[in-house]
Amino acid sequence: MGPVVNVAFPVFAIMLLGYAAGRTGILGQESSRALNAFVYWFALPPLLFLSVARVPTAEILNWPYISVFGGGMLVTFVVALIIAFALMRRTNAERFLHSFAAAFPNTGYMGIPLFISAYGPSGTLPAIIATVINAALGVGLVVLLIELDMHRSAGSVQTLRRVGGALVRNPLVLAPALGLLWSGLGLPLPRWIGNLGDLLGAAAGPCALFAMGLFLVDRPMSAGRAEVGWVVFLKLVVNPAAAWGLAIWFGLGPELTRGAVLLSALPTGALVFVVAERYGVYEQRSSAIIMISTVLSVVTVSGLLAFFV
Repeated sequence: MGPVVNVAFPVFAIMLLGYAAGRTGILGQESSRALNAFVYWFALPPLLFLSVARVPTAEILNWPYISVFGGGMLVTFVVALIIAFALMRRTNAERFLHSFAAAFPNTGYMGIPLFISAYGPSGTLPAIIATVINAALGVGLVVLLIELDMHRSAGSVQTLRRVGGALVRNPLVLAPALGLLWSGLGLPLPRWIGNLGDLLGAAAGPCALFAMGLFLVDRPMSAGRAEVGWVVFLKLVVNPAAAWGLAIWFGLGPELTRGAVLLSALPTGALVFVVAERYGVYEQRSSAIIMISTVLSVVTVSGLLAFFV
């Protein structure tokens, strides 16, 4: 349990510090919005760009592993979406974010540190590939769906034009796409770009988590307990189970199977809240899901780590 606690506790503690800052009046709700704007426009894009650009495309394009990890996310997303349409009186954007929260693991802020702690630097490749998949595909898919929902009242051609323009201008879509292009062309990464990106990217996780804690002030955690509960169950149980089943189906090797299952079992990533706050939907639910899944993952992920020893 030690490696998981060492990684999960700082994540949870930063959220608590943000909550304490808001509860004591040191910072107000406007600070949460400002921090999220900084993360969305200035900190996350260089982090996403560098996480993709620094990995050779030959290492990224491990199709059996991508099929297992990405397929587990997709299965969980679809299950959550079916539940959302069947049981929730919500807007489509809220349903998409509900499903995104069930399927988007915290591979960047928790996965890579956890794998370094448990398996050493040489064992981090599955976490790096998973982070690239999240950045390049997971975020892009949910942003695309939300943008399509926002512009659905226009004609089909106008809708496609508006959505295409929105995606091109979206930094969370543009950054990993540029990273893939940079990696594919084999271009050297200037040191000053890497250093600048590392400095800005290092602020993304703490700022997003701190803003989440601030946002929770005066918002009851008990609201929507059933919904939060089933999303957390989907994230911590169904997502890794789906990845495990697909790993058996594809005949994935033991090391990659372990990586896909453990990473799928991680709690919901903070980026879900960043996207939710950006579009002004599902903020309270996503923040509660992230906090509760982070706490419970100490038990579930520790169990899986012990199993895979």
